[in-house]
Amino acid sequence: MQKNNYQSKLEFIILMASLMSLVALSIDALLPALNKIGKAINFPDPKDSQLLITMIFLGLGVGQLIAGPISDSIGRKPVVYIGFILFIIASYICVSARTIDQMIFGRILQGVSLSAPRTISVAMIRDTFSGNYMAKIMSFIVVIFLLVPMIAPALGKIILELYGWKSIFYFQVLFGFLVTVWLWKRQPETLNFKYKKPLSLRLFINGLKEFLKNKQAVIFTIISGLITSSFMVYLSSSQHIFEEQYNLSEEFPLIFAGLSLSLGLATFLNGNLVIRFGMLKLVRISTIILVFTSIIYIFLFFEKSNPSIEILFTFFSFEFFAVGFLFGNLRALAMEPLGHIAGIGAALNGFLSTIVAVPIAGLIGQWVDETAMPLFYGFSICGILSLILLAYLRKHITI
Repeated sequence: MQKNNYQSKLEFIILMASLMSLVALSIDALLPALNKIGKAINFPDPKDSQLLITMIFLGLGVGQLIAGPISDSIGRKPVVYIGFILFIIASYICVSARTIDQMIFGRILQGVSLSAPRTISVAMIRDTFSGNYMAKIMSFIVVIFLLVPMIAPALGKIILELYGWKSIFYFQVLFGFLVTVWLWKRQPETLNFKYKKPLSLRLFINGLKEFLKNKQAVIFTIISGLITSSFMVYLSSSQHIFEEQYNLSEEFPLIFAGLSLSLGLATFLNGNLVIRFGMLKLVRISTIILVFTSIIYIFLFFEKSNPSIEILFTFFSFEFFAVGFLFGNLRALAMEPLGHIAGIGAALNGFLSTIVAVPIAGLIGQWVDETAMPLFYGFSICGILSLILLAYLRKHITI
Protein backbone atom coordinates (compact mmCIF):
# COMPACT_ATOMS: atom_id res chain seq x y z
CA MET A 1 0.00 0.00 0.00
CA GLN A 2 2.81 2.36 0.92
CA LYS A 3 4.57 1.58 -2.36
CA ASN A 4 1.37 2.33 -4.30
CA ASN A 5 1.02 5.66 -2.47
CA TYR A 6 4.61 6.52 -3.37
CA GLN A 7 4.07 5.59 -7.01
CA SER A 8 0.83 7.60 -7.08
CA LYS A 9 2.53 10.66 -5.56
CA LEU A 10 5.49 10.36 -7.96
CA GLU A 11 3.17 10.12 -10.96
CA PHE A 12 1.19 13.12 -9.68
CA ILE A 13 4.39 15.18 -9.39
CA ILE A 14 5.54 14.26 -12.92
CA LEU A 15 2.08 14.86 -14.40
CA MET A 16 1.70 18.30 -12.78
CA ALA A 17 5.21 19.18 -13.97
CA SER A 18 4.26 18.08 -17.49
CA LEU A 19 1.17 20.30 -17.45
CA MET A 20 3.33 23.26 -16.44
CA SER A 21 5.96 22.26 -18.98
CA LEU A 22 3.65 22.91 -21.91
CA VAL A 23 3.86 26.60 -20.97
CA ALA A 24 7.67 26.50 -20.83
CA LEU A 25 7.89 24.56 -24.09
CA SER A 26 5.70 27.12 -25.86
CA ILE A 27 8.06 29.89 -24.74
CA ASP A 28 11.57 28.44 -24.67
CA ALA A 29 11.49 26.19 -27.74
CA LEU A 30 10.66 29.25 -29.84
CA LEU A 31 13.65 31.33 -28.68
CA PRO A 32 16.13 30.13 -31.38
CA ALA A 33 13.51 30.83 -34.07
CA LEU A 34 12.65 34.44 -33.14
CA ASN A 35 14.87 35.99 -35.82
CA LYS A 36 13.58 33.72 -38.59
CA ILE A 37 9.97 34.28 -37.56
CA GLY A 38 10.63 38.03 -37.53
CA LYS A 39 11.98 37.87 -41.08
CA ALA A 40 9.17 35.60 -42.29
CA ILE A 41 6.47 37.87 -40.85
CA ASN A 42 8.39 41.08 -41.70
CA PHE A 43 8.72 42.55 -38.21
CA PRO A 44 9.66 46.25 -38.69
CA ASP A 45 12.08 46.21 -35.74
CA PRO A 46 14.11 43.11 -34.76
CA LYS A 47 13.41 43.89 -31.10
CA ASP A 48 9.70 43.39 -31.82
CA SER A 49 10.42 39.66 -31.73
CA GLN A 50 10.39 40.01 -27.93
CA LEU A 51 6.64 40.51 -28.22
CA LEU A 52 6.27 36.83 -29.12
CA ILE A 53 7.44 36.07 -25.59
CA THR A 54 5.87 38.86 -23.52
CA MET A 55 2.46 38.62 -25.23
CA ILE A 56 2.06 34.95 -24.37
CA PHE A 57 2.45 35.98 -20.72
CA LEU A 58 -0.30 38.57 -21.19
CA GLY A 59 -2.60 35.84 -22.49
CA LEU A 60 -1.63 33.61 -19.57
CA GLY A 61 -2.60 36.30 -17.09
CA VAL A 62 -5.97 37.07 -18.63
CA GLY A 63 -6.86 33.44 -19.30
CA GLN A 64 -6.41 32.43 -15.68
CA LEU A 65 -9.34 34.66 -14.72
CA ILE A 66 -11.48 32.39 -16.88
CA ALA A 67 -9.92 29.01 -16.14
CA GLY A 68 -9.85 29.35 -12.36
CA PRO A 69 -13.53 30.16 -11.68
CA ILE A 70 -14.74 27.60 -14.23
CA SER A 71 -12.60 24.89 -12.58
CA ASP A 72 -14.19 25.68 -9.19
CA SER A 73 -17.55 24.96 -10.79
CA ILE A 74 -17.15 22.09 -13.28
CA GLY A 75 -13.93 20.53 -11.98
CA ARG A 76 -10.24 20.78 -12.79
CA LYS A 77 -9.87 18.23 -15.60
CA PRO A 78 -12.56 19.50 -18.03
CA VAL A 79 -10.90 22.93 -18.04
CA VAL A 80 -7.63 21.37 -19.26
CA TYR A 81 -9.49 19.67 -22.12
CA ILE A 82 -11.10 22.96 -23.17
CA GLY A 83 -7.73 24.72 -22.93
CA PHE A 84 -6.04 22.17 -25.19
CA ILE A 85 -8.70 22.57 -27.92
CA LEU A 86 -8.14 26.33 -27.82
CA PHE A 87 -4.37 25.73 -27.94
CA ILE A 88 -4.74 23.85 -31.23
CA ILE A 89 -6.69 26.77 -32.73
CA ALA A 90 -4.13 29.31 -31.46
CA SER A 91 -1.21 27.29 -32.84
CA TYR A 92 -2.90 27.14 -36.27
CA ILE A 93 -3.24 30.94 -36.22
CA CYS A 94 0.48 31.27 -35.46
CA VAL A 95 1.67 29.00 -38.27
CA SER A 96 -0.76 30.67 -40.71
CA ALA A 97 0.16 34.24 -39.72
CA ARG A 98 1.17 36.64 -42.48
CA THR A 99 1.52 39.80 -40.39
CA ILE A 100 2.93 40.75 -37.01
CA ASP A 101 -0.58 41.48 -35.71
CA GLN A 102 -1.80 38.00 -36.63
CA MET A 103 1.21 36.36 -35.02
CA ILE A 104 0.84 38.40 -31.80
CA PHE A 105 -2.89 37.56 -31.67
CA GLY A 106 -2.03 33.88 -32.03
CA ARG A 107 0.53 34.10 -29.23
CA ILE A 108 -1.91 35.90 -26.91
CA LEU A 109 -4.51 33.21 -27.66
CA GLN A 110 -1.89 30.53 -26.97
CA GLY A 111 -1.30 32.18 -23.62
CA VAL A 112 -5.04 32.18 -22.86
CA SER A 113 -5.26 28.47 -23.71
CA LEU A 114 -2.14 27.62 -21.68
CA SER A 115 -3.61 29.34 -18.65
CA ALA A 116 -5.74 26.22 -18.23
CA PRO A 117 -2.94 23.71 -17.50
CA ARG A 118 -0.97 26.36 -15.59
CA THR A 119 -3.87 27.31 -13.30
CA ILE A 120 -5.23 23.80 -12.93
CA SER A 121 -1.87 22.30 -11.99
CA VAL A 122 -1.51 24.82 -9.13
CA ALA A 123 -5.14 24.29 -8.05
CA MET A 124 -4.69 20.51 -8.07
CA ILE A 125 -1.56 20.81 -5.95
CA ARG A 126 -3.44 23.04 -3.47
CA ASP A 127 -6.41 20.63 -3.50
CA THR A 128 -4.07 17.83 -2.46
CA PHE A 129 -1.43 19.43 -0.18
CA SER A 130 -0.99 22.43 2.14
CA GLY A 131 1.63 24.33 4.20
CA ASN A 132 5.37 23.74 3.92
CA TYR A 133 4.68 20.28 2.50
CA MET A 134 2.84 21.91 -0.38
CA ALA A 135 5.94 24.05 -0.98
CA LYS A 136 8.08 20.89 -0.88
CA ILE A 137 5.88 19.16 -3.47
CA MET A 138 5.80 22.35 -5.55
CA SER A 139 9.59 22.47 -5.50
CA PHE A 140 9.95 18.92 -6.77
CA ILE A 141 7.39 19.64 -9.50
CA VAL A 142 9.27 22.78 -10.54
CA VAL A 143 12.57 20.82 -10.65
CA ILE A 144 11.09 18.46 -13.24
CA PHE A 145 9.37 21.38 -14.96
CA LEU A 146 12.74 23.16 -15.28
CA LEU A 147 14.15 20.29 -17.34
CA VAL A 148 12.10 21.72 -20.22
CA PRO A 149 13.83 25.15 -20.29
CA MET A 150 17.14 23.28 -20.16
CA ILE A 151 16.46 21.29 -23.31
CA ALA A 152 13.75 23.32 -25.09
CA PRO A 153 16.02 25.83 -26.92
CA ALA A 154 18.28 23.02 -28.16
CA LEU A 155 15.24 21.01 -29.20
CA GLY A 156 13.74 24.07 -30.88
CA LYS A 157 16.99 24.71 -32.74
CA ILE A 158 17.13 21.12 -34.02
CA ILE A 159 13.50 21.24 -35.20
CA LEU A 160 14.11 24.68 -36.74
CA GLU A 161 17.10 23.51 -38.77
CA LEU A 162 15.48 20.26 -39.90
CA TYR A 163 11.89 21.27 -40.58
CA GLY A 164 11.50 25.06 -40.18
CA TRP A 165 9.97 27.26 -37.50
CA LYS A 166 6.38 26.14 -38.06
CA SER A 167 7.28 22.62 -36.98
CA ILE A 168 8.05 23.92 -33.48
CA PHE A 169 4.35 24.77 -33.10
CA TYR A 170 3.35 21.33 -34.40
CA PHE A 171 5.62 19.68 -31.82
CA GLN A 172 4.05 21.74 -29.03
CA VAL A 173 0.59 20.54 -30.05
CA LEU A 174 1.78 16.91 -30.06
CA PHE A 175 3.28 17.27 -26.57
CA GLY A 176 0.08 18.88 -25.30
CA PHE A 177 -2.02 16.07 -26.73
CA LEU A 178 0.05 13.38 -24.97
CA VAL A 179 -0.10 15.16 -21.61
CA THR A 180 -3.86 15.76 -21.92
CA VAL A 181 -4.49 12.06 -22.64
CA TRP A 182 -2.31 11.14 -19.64
CA LEU A 183 -4.34 13.44 -17.39
CA TRP A 184 -7.60 11.97 -18.71
CA LYS A 185 -6.56 8.35 -18.22
CA ARG A 186 -4.59 8.47 -14.96
CA GLN A 187 -5.43 11.48 -12.77
CA PRO A 188 -8.58 11.49 -10.61
CA GLU A 189 -10.49 14.75 -10.18
CA THR A 190 -9.09 16.64 -7.16
CA LEU A 191 -11.84 19.20 -6.57
CA ASN A 192 -13.65 18.29 -3.35
CA PHE A 193 -17.40 18.00 -3.97
CA LYS A 194 -18.21 20.26 -1.01
CA TYR A 195 -16.10 23.07 -2.57
CA LYS A 196 -17.82 22.85 -5.96
CA LYS A 197 -19.79 26.03 -6.67
CA PRO A 198 -22.36 26.95 -9.36
CA LEU A 199 -20.73 28.99 -12.12
CA SER A 200 -21.82 32.62 -11.82
CA LEU A 201 -20.48 36.14 -11.83
CA ARG A 202 -21.10 36.26 -8.08
CA LEU A 203 -18.75 33.29 -7.65
CA PHE A 204 -15.93 35.31 -9.20
CA ILE A 205 -16.81 38.55 -7.39
CA ASN A 206 -16.98 36.82 -4.00
CA GLY A 207 -13.68 35.09 -4.69
CA LEU A 208 -12.10 38.39 -5.72
CA LYS A 209 -13.33 40.11 -2.56
CA GLU A 210 -11.99 37.31 -0.38
CA PHE A 211 -8.66 37.35 -2.20
CA LEU A 212 -8.25 41.13 -1.89
CA LYS A 213 -9.12 41.04 1.83
CA ASN A 214 -6.24 38.64 2.45
CA LYS A 215 -3.09 40.77 2.74
CA GLN A 216 -0.80 37.73 2.68
CA ALA A 217 -2.22 36.52 -0.65
CA VAL A 218 -2.14 39.99 -2.23
CA ILE A 219 1.36 40.99 -1.13
CA PHE A 220 3.01 37.71 -2.06
CA THR A 221 1.24 37.89 -5.42
CA ILE A 222 2.69 41.37 -6.04
CA ILE A 223 6.17 40.18 -5.03
CA SER A 224 5.78 37.21 -7.37
CA GLY A 225 4.93 39.65 -10.18
CA LEU A 226 7.99 41.78 -9.46
CA ILE A 227 10.32 38.78 -9.52
CA THR A 228 8.63 37.33 -12.60
CA SER A 229 8.99 40.62 -14.50
CA SER A 230 12.77 40.55 -14.31
CA PHE A 231 12.92 36.91 -15.29
CA MET A 232 10.48 37.60 -18.14
CA VAL A 233 12.88 40.23 -19.51
CA TYR A 234 15.64 37.62 -19.51
CA LEU A 235 13.45 35.14 -21.38
CA SER A 236 12.45 37.67 -24.03
CA SER A 237 15.90 39.20 -24.50
CA SER A 238 18.24 36.22 -23.94
CA GLN A 239 18.32 35.38 -27.64
CA HIS A 240 19.26 38.99 -28.48
CA ILE A 241 21.94 39.14 -25.75
CA PHE A 242 23.70 35.88 -26.52
CA GLU A 243 23.25 35.76 -30.29
CA GLU A 244 23.49 39.48 -31.18
CA GLN A 245 25.62 41.04 -28.43
CA TYR A 246 27.96 38.07 -27.94
CA ASN A 247 27.70 36.37 -31.37
CA LEU A 248 27.06 33.00 -29.73
CA SER A 249 24.24 31.70 -31.90
CA GLU A 250 25.44 28.08 -31.87
CA GLU A 251 26.23 28.13 -28.15
CA PHE A 252 22.95 29.80 -27.13
CA PRO A 253 21.03 26.57 -26.29
CA LEU A 254 23.91 25.36 -24.10
CA ILE A 255 24.17 28.69 -22.26
CA PHE A 256 20.42 28.75 -21.73
CA ALA A 257 20.50 25.18 -20.42
CA GLY A 258 23.37 25.98 -18.05
CA LEU A 259 21.50 28.90 -16.52
CA SER A 260 18.36 26.77 -16.22
CA LEU A 261 20.47 24.24 -14.32
CA SER A 262 21.29 26.92 -11.74
CA LEU A 263 17.59 27.64 -11.37
CA GLY A 264 16.79 23.93 -11.09
CA LEU A 265 19.49 23.29 -8.48
CA ALA A 266 18.07 26.00 -6.23
CA THR A 267 14.54 24.66 -6.65
CA PHE A 268 15.69 21.14 -5.79
CA LEU A 269 17.49 22.38 -2.67
CA ASN A 270 14.40 24.36 -1.72
CA GLY A 271 12.38 21.15 -1.64
CA ASN A 272 14.61 19.89 1.17
CA LEU A 273 15.35 23.18 2.97
CA VAL A 274 11.79 24.53 3.09
CA ILE A 275 10.71 21.99 5.72
CA ARG A 276 13.68 22.93 7.90
CA PHE A 277 13.66 26.72 7.58
CA GLY A 278 10.17 27.56 6.28
CA MET A 279 9.08 29.37 3.14
CA LEU A 280 9.23 32.92 4.48
CA LYS A 281 12.83 32.77 5.68
CA LEU A 282 14.04 31.33 2.39
CA VAL A 283 12.17 34.04 0.47
CA ARG A 284 13.82 36.81 2.52
CA ILE A 285 17.34 35.41 2.14
CA SER A 286 16.94 34.75 -1.59
CA THR A 287 15.60 38.24 -2.27
CA ILE A 288 18.59 39.77 -0.47
CA ILE A 289 20.96 37.65 -2.60
CA LEU A 290 19.11 38.77 -5.74
CA VAL A 291 19.47 42.46 -4.83
CA PHE A 292 23.12 42.35 -3.77
CA THR A 293 24.19 40.37 -6.84
CA SER A 294 22.52 42.97 -9.08
CA ILE A 295 24.05 45.91 -7.22
CA ILE A 296 27.55 44.40 -7.42
CA TYR A 297 27.17 43.92 -11.20
CA ILE A 298 25.93 47.50 -11.66
CA PHE A 299 28.82 48.86 -9.57
CA LEU A 300 31.43 46.89 -11.55
CA PHE A 301 30.14 47.52 -15.08
CA PHE A 302 28.24 50.83 -14.92
CA GLU A 303 28.55 52.66 -18.27
CA LYS A 304 30.85 49.93 -19.59
CA SER A 305 30.43 47.40 -22.37
CA ASN A 306 29.42 43.84 -21.64
CA PRO A 307 31.93 41.80 -19.62
CA SER A 308 33.18 38.46 -20.89
CA ILE A 309 30.55 35.76 -21.34
CA GLU A 310 32.05 33.85 -18.40
CA ILE A 311 31.50 36.79 -16.04
CA LEU A 312 27.96 37.45 -17.30
CA PHE A 313 27.14 33.76 -16.99
CA THR A 314 28.41 33.75 -13.38
CA PHE A 315 26.29 36.74 -12.37
CA PHE A 316 23.22 35.34 -14.12
CA SER A 317 23.79 32.02 -12.32
CA PHE A 318 23.71 33.74 -8.92
CA GLU A 319 20.57 35.66 -9.89
CA PHE A 320 18.74 32.56 -11.09
CA PHE A 321 19.91 30.54 -8.09
CA ALA A 322 18.13 33.13 -5.93
CA VAL A 323 15.07 33.12 -8.20
CA GLY A 324 14.91 29.32 -7.91
CA PHE A 325 14.13 29.69 -4.20
CA LEU A 326 11.49 32.33 -4.90
CA PHE A 327 9.11 31.03 -7.57
CA GLY A 328 7.59 28.05 -5.74
CA ASN A 329 7.69 29.58 -2.26
CA LEU A 330 6.06 32.86 -3.29
CA ARG A 331 3.19 31.08 -5.02
CA ALA A 332 2.75 28.65 -2.12
CA LEU A 333 2.70 31.52 0.40
CA ALA A 334 0.10 33.36 -1.67
CA MET A 335 -2.05 30.23 -2.05
CA GLU A 336 -1.75 29.00 1.54
CA PRO A 337 -4.81 30.88 2.92
CA LEU A 338 -6.90 30.21 -0.22
CA GLY A 339 -7.45 26.45 -0.05
CA HIS A 340 -11.26 26.76 -0.07
CA ILE A 341 -11.15 28.86 -3.28
CA ALA A 342 -8.07 27.25 -4.84
CA GLY A 343 -9.28 27.62 -8.44
CA ILE A 344 -10.17 31.30 -8.25
CA GLY A 345 -7.21 31.88 -5.92
CA ALA A 346 -4.76 30.39 -8.42
CA ALA A 347 -6.40 32.42 -11.21
CA LEU A 348 -6.19 35.73 -9.35
CA ASN A 349 -2.66 34.98 -8.19
CA GLY A 350 -1.57 34.29 -11.77
CA PHE A 351 -3.49 37.20 -13.27
CA LEU A 352 -2.37 39.88 -10.81
CA SER A 353 1.26 38.75 -10.83
CA THR A 354 1.19 38.87 -14.64
CA ILE A 355 -0.43 42.33 -14.66
CA VAL A 356 2.46 43.49 -12.48
CA ALA A 357 5.09 41.66 -14.54
CA VAL A 358 4.21 42.35 -18.20
CA PRO A 359 4.38 46.19 -18.19
CA ILE A 360 7.62 46.18 -16.20
CA ALA A 361 9.13 43.53 -18.48
CA GLY A 362 8.06 45.44 -21.58
CA LEU A 363 9.59 48.66 -20.28
CA ILE A 364 12.92 47.08 -19.29
CA GLY A 365 13.06 44.99 -22.46
CA GLN A 366 13.02 48.10 -24.65
CA TRP A 367 16.32 49.19 -23.09
CA VAL A 368 18.14 45.90 -23.77
CA ASP A 369 20.03 46.96 -26.87
CA GLU A 370 23.82 47.08 -26.65
CA THR A 371 24.40 45.57 -23.18
CA ALA A 372 22.73 43.31 -20.63
CA MET A 373 22.87 46.03 -17.94
CA PRO A 374 19.09 46.82 -18.03
CA LEU A 375 18.38 43.30 -16.76
CA PHE A 376 20.40 43.98 -13.62
CA TYR A 377 18.67 47.32 -13.11
CA GLY A 378 15.42 45.40 -13.28
CA PHE A 379 16.53 42.71 -10.83
CA SER A 380 17.78 45.30 -8.32
CA ILE A 381 14.72 47.59 -8.45
CA CYS A 382 12.21 44.75 -8.32
CA GLY A 383 14.20 43.04 -5.56
CA ILE A 384 14.33 46.21 -3.42
CA LEU A 385 10.57 46.73 -3.82
CA SER A 386 10.06 43.10 -2.79
CA LEU A 387 12.16 43.59 0.36
CA ILE A 388 10.06 46.64 1.28
CA LEU A 389 6.88 44.58 0.94
CA LEU A 390 8.40 41.75 2.99
CA ALA A 391 9.30 44.24 5.73
CA TYR A 392 5.68 45.46 5.72
CA LEU A 393 4.47 41.88 6.07
CA ARG A 394 6.83 41.19 8.93
CA LYS A 395 5.54 44.23 10.81
CA HIS A 396 1.80 43.88 10.20
CA ILE A 397 1.04 40.21 9.52
CA THR A 398 1.85 37.01 11.40
CA ILE A 399 2.52 34.10 9.03
